[in-house]
Amino acid sequence: MKNPNRCNRSFGPTRREFLRFVGFGAGVLALGGCGFPAVGTQKETTSPILPTPAAGHLREYAFEASPLDFELGGQLVQTWGYNGAVPGPEIRVTEGDTLRVNVQNRLPEDTTIHWHGLAVPSAMDGVPGLSQPPIKSGEDFVYEFLVPTAGTYIYHSHVGLQLDRGLYGSLIVEPNNEELVYDREYALLLDDWADGVSGTPEDASDELERTRGGMSGMMDGGMMGGGAVEYPSYLVNGRPSKDPEIMSVRRGERVRLRLMNPAAETIFRFAIAGHKLTVTHADGLLVEPVEVDSLRIGMGERYDALLEADNPGVWQIAASAEGKNGLGRALLRYEENGESSPPPPDLRPTEMDGRLLAYADLKAKGLESFSGGTPDRTHRLTLSGGMGEYAWTIDGQRYPNADPLEVREGERVRFEMQNRSMMAHPIHLHGHSFQVNNDGGQGPFKDTVLVESRMGQISFDFMANNPGEWFFHCHNAYHMESGMARVVSYEG
Repeated sequence: MKNPNRCNRSFGPTRREFLRFVGFGAGVLALGGCGFPAVGTQKETTSPILPTPAAGHLREYAFEASPLDFELGGQLVQTWGYNGAVPGPEIRVTEGDTLRVNVQNRLPEDTTIHWHGLAVPSAMDGVPGLSQPPIKSGEDFVYEFLVPTAGTYIYHSHVGLQLDRGLYGSLIVEPNNEELVYDREYALLLDDWADGVSGTPEDASDELERTRGGMSGMMDGGMMGGGAVEYPSYLVNGRPSKDPEIMSVRRGERVRLRLMNPAAETIFRFAIAGHKLTVTHADGLLVEPVEVDSLRIGMGERYDALLEADNPGVWQIAASAEGKNGLGRALLRYEENGESSPPPPDLRPTEMDGRLLAYADLKAKGLESFSGGTPDRTHRLTLSGGMGEYAWTIDGQRYPNADPLEVREGERVRFEMQNRSMMAHPIHLHGHSFQVNNDGGQGPFKDTVLVESRMGQISFDFMANNPGEWFFHCHNAYHMESGMARVVSYEG
């Protein structure tokens, strides 16, 4: 079935340019079985960068993770999802609220939910065997925590390759005082899809093992983008290109787009024909506005952008699968144009070849940046693998047989990464936001960053201010499952 929870919201505008962000507050955890949670408390952690939020309201959701029939452009396929829909229901709360989600696992195997990008208490982070035992089939679990920071986030399963089914959705955290100016808002989730069409994610994994990750594709450059799996369909908000989502606007409106990539194995290049995009947030946090024609969005990354509706017509919203053959799309339709004919499904906007957003373009806004100096601790990491066998490593080690990356509370920590493989890797750190060290200085605060292929290098700094055991991994689900992960562990 289609998702009844897609976002098309209108807001009264205010005339300011930045949002107020809040930091990491007290966490309350609730561990449940059969609907009867036992409640405990988590030590409060306060960021030196973001202030502690004021107390908000309790927001409660109930999710059933279960098999379902999914309509994919007129074809009915079997997959898994939350509450009978793909994507799952949108969660929308306000910074400082307490979020409580009762998860009922009606799948035939274990599951969890990870709150991607949010610095939640470690026990609520959803990594099986590290932050919690997995939720067994037929059992329930209650996630409960204070929502620390406004922004655009994702929730998804963190068990095996379940992310490559329909177990994901958007998590929107509004600020207490919205100061960004816009008239209408849309959330767009970009996904790669094979489940129920050309086999299961496990079938794809077996094929990667058999062919050593598609060596021919890697040698001709086909693997330098998102990955080695050629998906039969690419989706925007759970809909294929022949049955696109329609974003309605009126001329003169300013539209906020929340762009999210929960795909398992695909980097997307995103553009809207006939329009430019003004990027305002990276991974939920403010940046100085920058105007571009297109964005490259790695798995796990999110960008917020403003669009000025000043070019009436019916326009292609395109998400091109990088290094692959495929295009996800939606339509931007001006209400003045009524039932005008849409562009063809495979139209690639010329904006795709215009100015592409780079990390060097992004500068943190409204947050205290690191002001030079030497970090207290540096971890130098090499990303490699994929040659000779389908195995992906960090410093030659494959998780779970990998040493922890140790930090101490209160330290400023630097990760320096070099990629010696033929594929780009979207690297995600749980429980923290980090500042990317880019050419422009005062780089953006993010939680997921693309490390380019063929000796690509990138570094970031973060404050060790959220004690626990935190997963650090490639957000290509197949790379993670093949070992490209470590644990960031607080000493003591």
